[in-house]
Formats: sequence, C-alpha cells, structure tokens
Amino acid sequence: MSYKIGLVGKPSVGKSSFFNAATMNDVPEGAYPFTTIDPSVGEAYVRVDCAAPEFDETCTPSVGFCDDGTRFVPVKLVDVAGLIPGAHEGKGLGNQFLTDLNEADVLVHVVDFSGETDIEGEPTEGHDPRDDIDFLENELDMWYLDILEKGLERYRSGYHGEEANVEEDLAEQMSAFKTNKDEIKQILLATDAGLDPDEWDEETKERVAREIRKRTKPILIAANKMDTPAAQENYESVTADPEYDHLTFVPTSAHAEKALKQADEADVVDYQPGASSFEIVGDPSEEQAAGLEQIREYVEAFDGTGVQDVLESALFDVMGAIAIFPGSANGRADSQGVFRDCFILPEESTTEDFAYHLHSDIGDGLLHGIDCRSNRQVGADHELTHRDVVEIVTTN
Repeated sequence: MSYKIGLVGKPSVGKSSFFNAATMNDVPEGAYPFTTIDPSVGEAYVRVDCAAPEFDETCTPSVGFCDDGTRFVPVKLVDVAGLIPGAHEGKGLGNQFLTDLNEADVLVHVVDFSGETDIEGEPTEGHDPRDDIDFLENELDMWYLDILEKGLERYRSGYHGEEANVEEDLAEQMSAFKTNKDEIKQILLATDAGLDPDEWDEETKERVAREIRKRTKPILIAANKMDTPAAQENYESVTADPEYDHLTFVPTSAHAEKALKQADEADVVDYQPGASSFEIVGDPSEEQAAGLEQIREYVEAFDGTGVQDVLESALFDVMGAIAIFPGSANGRADSQGVFRDCFILPEESTTEDFAYHLHSDIGDGLLHGIDCRSNRQVGADHELTHRDVVEIVTTN
C-alpha cells in the first residue's frame, strides 16, 4: 500500500509548482485557470530516520533511498484539477475534481498566501487567504451533504427492510470514503444528531456531513508563496485567528524547493530535500548567486522551504500514520539485504495488522512479533509506534 496525498485548491495558486518541486516531474505550470485538467500522479518522498545505524548496519532500500541516515520513503502525490466555487454543483471541472479527489487519503490545500489570485484564480491584489480556505471546506462539505442525502433516501426507501438502521445505509452510500457503519454511528452520536434522521433539520445534516468529511478527508494547509512579505503578513493574521485552530498550517515556498533541487542536480549546490540550509559547491552566475542568497534567507528563516514538511506533516501529524521497519534482532530483514523496506501504516496498527500488511499468508500464520530493539516478544494485538523494528514470527 502506498499512501496517496492529494493537492487541492483553486486554480493558479502554485499546485503544479508544488507538485513539480516535490516530485521533480514536469507538468505544465502557468498563471491561468485549469493549468491542470487531468490529475498528475507522481512519486514524492517522506523522511524517516533510518533504523539501520542503530544496528551498526548500512541499509539497502528496495524502494526510495537513504541519504546520510535519512530514509526517503515513497508516497503517491496527486495534483488534482483546480477547484472553483460551485464545484459540487458541477461548475468548472467540479465533478471531475471531486472524483479525482476521492482517491486521496489526505488533502493538502495549496493556498496563495500572497493574496495575488482571486477566488477563481485570476490575478488580483490584496485577496484574503481566508476566503480560499473557507470556500474549499464549504465545497467539500456540500459534496458530502449531497451524498449524505442520497444515503438518507436509501434508508427511507426501506432498502434493508425492517432491520434497517441509518448508520448502515449511510456507510454503504459513503463507502467510497473508506468509512464504515461503526464510524458513522460514532459520528452521529458525537455530533448529537441521534440515530433517527426524521428528527434531523438541515443544520444537523450539514453538521453530520462536515464531521464525516473531517474524519475521512483530513486537510492540511500549505501556505504557499511565503517568500513574499504580503504572504508572511497574511500568515501571521490567519494562524492567529481562532476560527482556523482546527487546521494545520505549514509555511511553504514551492518555488524555492524546485530551484534548490534543480541547482543540486546541476551540481551548483549541495542540498538535501527538506534541509534548512545548503552549500554552494559549483560556480553559479552572478544572477544565480543572487537568487540563491534570497532563497538562503528564506530557508534559514523558515527552517526549510516547507515542501517536505507539508508532505510529512500531512502523513504523520494530520493522519497519524507510522513508519515500520521489518527486521530481525540482528537487523537483517532477509537474505537479500539489510533494512530493505520501510512501510507506512495507519495509526494504531498492531503486530497483526503489520503481518497482514506484509502478506495475507503471513497474517494467517502469525504466532507473535519480536521488538528487535529490545529482543522482546510482542503479541498480535500489540500497538506499534513510529519507527518500530519488528520481526514477524509466523507458521507460513
């Protein structure tokens, strides 16, 4: 399983620039609406401190790579078509956007914090980033509400006969969101909606739809174009606003990240993605040198360009995912190499979950796991933590 991170937002905010910076792919970029029509899918990486040095080993990754003790683990990144108000009603590329978006496990909302694009992605000045944040959440909530209404129609139609319960019908209608009847029931009780939809008013239905959306499509805000003074002023204002306490914000300059990666490939600088500094090792032109110094000021002030931080915060902080290394007490995962794999699993994954993640036969024959750092046996229901090294003992 490879987690999929979706880049969303209105047109012309730098989504394609972010995608290119994160993946070093070459998709079209431009300051005009709908640069992205079909979703672009690429491979990006999240950083995990490699476990191999703790076992006096040098890892041999089967996928991704390791750079000076930092493991770069692949994830899928999807640049989805730009969104405009009314997408849930089919405006713009609305229906296509919502279909593409549903493939993502977590959403990164790229917002132009410089305020230089209006709500439809056209050039302007002084636009408030709050409007963009609000409209995207509202579009998603209205999309979920439409599907919720269809689930209620299914319930009222008696689809499940006399044994019908609302959480089961809603879960089936919303199965594409990777939810289930137990989670739906929990949400209905947590939002004080109750289990009798005949008692729900419009406000209650909107509240339920919003909570389902928050749990199944968590969002992180990539505050892009933060290398401009206007963006920095807006960032201070928005992040201090209690209305947005429910969101995670990461200051970002996709332009700076891409420029550094290109300079690294050209042997002009020595730069590790996500680092808060870089070294000029080549012979840049006077213009290049001036540009690099501007970027240096930014990455030192903000502890990096933010692109890597966005991906990692979305996966590990917002989603709560964990990285697990399969291994053995001597650090060797198998005869083909050392610490070949690093898997990203959902939060609260257990030894049994990990065994089934490796292969269904391994899960079926699971006896127990071994914590390779302590050489301690752990049971099937033992909850794993980030960067655990676990050996699976199985009859298969």
